[in-house]
Amino acid sequence: MRQTVDDRITRQLSSAYAIASNPTIANTIKQIDEYLEGTRKEFDLPLLLVGTDFQKRVWNSLQNIPYGTTNTYLGLAKSMNQELAIRAIAAANGANAISIIVPCHRIIGSSGELVGYAGGLETKKQLLSLENPQFQNNNQLSLF
Repeated sequence: MRQTVDDRITRQLSSAYAIASNPTIANTIKQIDEYLEGTRKEFDLPLLLVGTDFQKRVWNSLQNIPYGTTNTYLGLAKSMNQELAIRAIAAANGANAISIIVPCHRIIGSSGELVGYAGGLETKKQLLSLENPQFQNNNQLSLF
């Protein structure tokens, strides 16, 4: 999946990846470190979302899920007035290239189970536990 996402971005931007440093990258690293330390709840970064208009709408909606809370694919679909587009929303969620910053890990199954995360379900559980200690040691999560 990662290669598919990377290929989509390089193709749509007509660009290639390069190892480099600049103030935006340094600020991104700083903010992710702060998030992982538990001192940052929101990201303040310039984002260039690369995808279809629908994918961008999904990714923007994901950013509206507050820190420490979760939603479901159906809940996200309803919030977007796209209740019949649950599968397309799930696919867009999976195509998210900047997880954590665009918090796709906050989407759980309708019955509270952890579902699909490119970084693996254990990582997803750790991120949710970081944001809300009530998630820790739960195999199923309630919606907060």
